[in-house]
Amino acid sequence: MRLFSPAHHLASHYSREGEHYLVELRLSEARQLFNSLDPAPFIEKDLDSDAESYIVDMVQDFPLATPMKLLIHLPAQQCHSEDVVSIPEAVRNYFSYRAHHADMNLRFMLLQGRTSLLIGLLFLFGCLAARELLITTLDSALIRDIAEEGLLICGWVAMWRPIQIYLYDWWPIRRMRRTYDKIREMPIEVRELPLLKFSRDSTNR
Repeated sequence: MRLFSPAHHLASHYSREGEHYLVELRLSEARQLFNSLDPAPFIEKDLDSDAESYIVDMVQDFPLATPMKLLIHLPAQQCHSEDVVSIPEAVRNYFSYRAHHADMNLRFMLLQGRTSLLIGLLFLFGCLAARELLITTLDSALIRDIAEEGLLICGWVAMWRPIQIYLYDWWPIRRMRRTYDKIREMPIEVRELPLLKFSRDSTNR
């Protein structure tokens, strides 16, 4: 997982408005922000995957405590429609859903970790018990050594999954959930895109 960028990089590469660093999107129309295949009402639509990735990547460039603001630029003729007025609510609804989904994934993973830990411990104890039994029953030293080591290895291999979950797998999901929570709580504003700037951006594309 990528950690946030150093402070000097942030100051030189990102715009700032007051205490907030800006996540800026320049669009030619509001519907570019959303998944065109989603038939849900406007305020319940999924965000376009590229837009979501861009917003999340920008926010993850900063420490979670850094104040940020989402600024969406649209042409003047797009800025006063009913749909555009609903954009902040739609974005918050979407990232609320994503935060809830991440929270559910985290809960499921921790439940899976507890179940895997119980199974792994029972299997490990079974292997250790079988190992002790073989010590007293096998006469061949070579076969006994192979069986002992094999059972010991199998027992610890069974612990691999819960160890992976509790050491490595849970915290990236938790950080992503906190990122979604931050985006949901960020100020979101729609502004008119200056005509000349919009024209130049469109020509460059």
